[in-house]
Amino acid sequence: MSVSGDILASYLAPRRVVGRLLAQGPREDRALAMLMAGLGIAFLAQWPALMRQAAADPSVPLDARIGGALMGLVFLAPLGAYALAGLVRLAARLVGGRGSWFGARLALFWALLAASPLMLLQALAGVVLGPMAQAALAWAVAAVFLWVWIGGVMAAEGGGR
Repeated sequence: MSVSGDILASYLAPRRVVGRLLAQGPREDRALAMLMAGLGIAFLAQWPALMRQAAADPSVPLDARIGGALMGLVFLAPLGAYALAGLVRLAARLVGGRGSWFGARLALFWALLAASPLMLLQALAGVVLGPMAQAALAWAVAAVFLWVWIGGVMAAEGGGR
């Protein structure tokens, strides 16, 4: 299935999609590509808010704000993502999980990539409809991310379907 098809399928059955991705074997290059694509899309989704902030407070120019977001999301966030996946793997092991370190990473990275189109929608809503719609969609993005991540962790750790 295509990546976009898998993203849509993840909204309904994240365990099945992550299980299918895990069945393709441990490919760290694929997992890292998922992480970087998700973070790259999240970086682009930040731009409208950064432009509003720069217009409201010109003491920090737009290029400095974009540079800070780039540094945080594309260079530092991957380190945090690897650490978070490791912590989740350790916690799963404590409660009897039978998965792998790669499975924990894949579940987190896939959840981020699956939620990233909704991040773009949230940014668009902030531009078109205003901050209230953006805040409401932020909750929806968080819920979808958690839904896909929890389902992915369950698939990776051997949870039932």
